[in-house]
Amino acid sequence: MKIEWLALLLGAWLLSGCDDSAPASQGFAGLGAQTGDFTEVTPGRRFVFPQDHAPHPGFRIEWWYITANLQDASGQPFGVQWTLFRSAGQPGPARQGWDDPNLWMGHAAVTSATRHYATQRLGRGGIGQAGVTLTPLSAWIDNWSLSSTLPADSHADPMTQVRLQASGPAFDYDLHLSTDRPLVLQGDQGYSRKSEQGQASYYYSQPFFTVQGQLRINGQDHSVTGQAWLDREWSSQPLTADQRGWDWFSLHLRDGTRLMLYRIRHDNGAHYLIGTWIGPEGQSQPLAASDIRLEPLQTTEVAGKAVPTRWSIEIPGKHLAITTEALNPKAWMDLDVPYWEGPVTVSGSQQGVGYLEMTGY
Repeated sequence: MKIEWLALLLGAWLLSGCDDSAPASQGFAGLGAQTGDFTEVTPGRRFVFPQDHAPHPGFRIEWWYITANLQDASGQPFGVQWTLFRSAGQPGPARQGWDDPNLWMGHAAVTSATRHYATQRLGRGGIGQAGVTLTPLSAWIDNWSLSSTLPADSHADPMTQVRLQASGPAFDYDLHLSTDRPLVLQGDQGYSRKSEQGQASYYYSQPFFTVQGQLRINGQDHSVTGQAWLDREWSSQPLTADQRGWDWFSLHLRDGTRLMLYRIRHDNGAHYLIGTWIGPEGQSQPLAASDIRLEPLQTTEVAGKAVPTRWSIEIPGKHLAITTEALNPKAWMDLDVPYWEGPVTVSGSQQGVGYLEMTGY
């Protein structure tokens, strides 16, 4: 019965547009499919917190996504990823039981210089297996969770103090994240363009988390500290039908600056490039394609694919000229939706660390 249920769940997930085998006319992972009755993303939306930490049931897909660059007491570097995806078969509020329209997928990974482990969870909404609540703030699938640790009567944003937990066959982690910096609205006050045709998402980040906690990999325990980055994004059609994937960077620079940028790749080579320059206190400035020079420098053969794992990034207007290099070039996420994701180091006019995600290769 469990095998049959999992087969039905995975089949429904693939039909909902979250599989790399989606028809070419629907773009990467089906994210270029038409929206149907789902809500469209339009400019001028007013974000409200903490309400926008919760699900947005009128939209087809959204995610809660954290990456962390960590090190132990000896200076050994690690990367951690935690993502919860919500995909709706139809618009509308969550319901109790199997009639709930939401399917959930969780991804978790740990990366070192020599090891990369990734695992996945699939779940249904409405039956207590996965979901997101606002009071208290908690996002979970099975025993993986992202939960606020603030008291229930606190007036602070619950996303300023959170606990992050996940485990896999060769790893587990229990991390505490905290920040006193503001959330950052990406793009035009949270309206994040993905193409010249108007595809977009609503997108905000918390790039200023500090981290401490415990990580176990290959049976060895490490007390770790570092920095983390939260992304929250939701949409109904974030890509065009001819966009095959993206290259996304989130960088913590040594002077306290944060940099987010992504390149969405088109079939015709006219890629869509955009970013955000985030000052040490959280002030942000959108970056257009004309502000950015992004070039892959070196590829790695992984999973039968040539994946660029060393990049040149220049922001001439900010006097930035850096190179990013993967901590572990073999950080392939061999899951139902396969992609490359892992920590990077930054060298050049600034030093730093960050994360790189590459899909559609």
